[in-house]
Amino acid sequence: MLGHETTPVTTGTRGRDEVFQVEEHGIDPIPDAERHGSAKDVFWLWFGSNLTFTYVINGALAVAFGLSFWQATAVVVIGGLSFLAIGAAGLSGVRTGTATLVISRAAFGRRGNWPAGLLNWIVSIGYTIVNTVVGTLALEAFFADLGWNGGGHASRALALAVTLVLTFAVALWGHATVQFAERWMAYVLAAGFAALLVLVLPGADTSAPAAAPGASGWSLAFVVMLAGPFSYLPMPADYTRYLPRTTSLKAVTWSGALGGFVSSVALGVAGVAAATQTDMTDAVAGTESLLPGWFQPLFLALVLGGSVTNSIITLYSSSLNLQVLGIPWTRARTLVISAAVTAAGSLGALFLTDFTTSLLSFLSLLIIVFAPWGGVFLADMVLRRCTYDSAALHATTGGAYGYRSGWHPAGLTALLCGLLFSALTCDSELWTGPLVAPLGGADLTLLGAGVSALVYVLLARGRVRPIRP
Repeated sequence: MLGHETTPVTTGTRGRDEVFQVEEHGIDPIPDAERHGSAKDVFWLWFGSNLTFTYVINGALAVAFGLSFWQATAVVVIGGLSFLAIGAAGLSGVRTGTATLVISRAAFGRRGNWPAGLLNWIVSIGYTIVNTVVGTLALEAFFADLGWNGGGHASRALALAVTLVLTFAVALWGHATVQFAERWMAYVLAAGFAALLVLVLPGADTSAPAAAPGASGWSLAFVVMLAGPFSYLPMPADYTRYLPRTTSLKAVTWSGALGGFVSSVALGVAGVAAATQTDMTDAVAGTESLLPGWFQPLFLALVLGGSVTNSIITLYSSSLNLQVLGIPWTRARTLVISAAVTAAGSLGALFLTDFTTSLLSFLSLLIIVFAPWGGVFLADMVLRRCTYDSAALHATTGGAYGYRSGWHPAGLTALLCGLLFSALTCDSELWTGPLVAPLGGADLTLLGAGVSALVYVLLARGRVRPIRP
């Protein structure tokens, strides 16, 4: 007999997924009568949330690894194509009406899914802290351009408060407000970043570098460009679960892919162009030096806006993530936990000690986990043809995904194989795998996704089948 839902039932009227009203649903399945929206909503979500300065930094790093303008641009474009996987991962939300990390119980089992859920929460909070710090510093610089530094840390404290409030308020209201904010902020940010591209691109140095980048330069550039999209893999269904079941799955895939592709590629190319003209060790200061004085305050506002749009979706998903981990609170209450940890981490980074660089290194290392995790999840989705027993996904005991005491041997074995491959071939500041040197310095961490997917298909094929109505 199936168990109870992992999320407590909220009293009051259900189904109020409306702008500027607190969303009452969490990871519980969205009833068909309460579903709404269309595939174009997915475009605006991924387009708006990826209008973030992070991609400018990533493009600049590709040049720093020794790639020419055209080589780095090719890496940026290929990295943008990876949003096809993000768009496809959202299909499971349309079919089940629930969050990605609930659906992944089908691949790993209820208990086997818990470790990845915990790591994903840590990663989402880590990225939210990084974005909050970047947005805060940009707003502080904006205050300075206006002639106010507040004395001491006052202006930085105010900048942090504003950044946190903008992020927390939207995420607290929930799904409808997140979609609304991402769309309307995208209009403004797209216009601003388009102007940035027009100002920076003409001065790009398109000549070939003095020396070839080598395997190390190419692989590190790909890791940097693909790590961002891969970090989204545990999220897409969170934003498609309200779409009607009749929504075209092809339209959902292409809308999500196009949204992420356009914004990430445009900003990545801007970073590549900037890096061929100036020192981008401090990417914000480096880019700002290439801009006319009248545009510099607007540029800082763009950095702030991009940080907020990206933080909103990671913070929102983190609240669902905590429900998956078993915290028996509503989505709005679990969001307070994530917001409090984000605020504490941001305070530490800005006022107590500079651990932002260390945090980024730690987060980049976690691609060792999420590349293989994504490989198993997507392979499972394909084998099942994106059909699931929705009730069994939420059962606490028994059911189609009970497996062996809540652990799915095929999924966990495939995950471990992918983890091992990624760890052996990873080249980061915190860990260098023993196979990196024999491979000529190449970092093949991301291929862990292919390894885990292949192993999962070999072990689960014939056992994992679509659920027939």
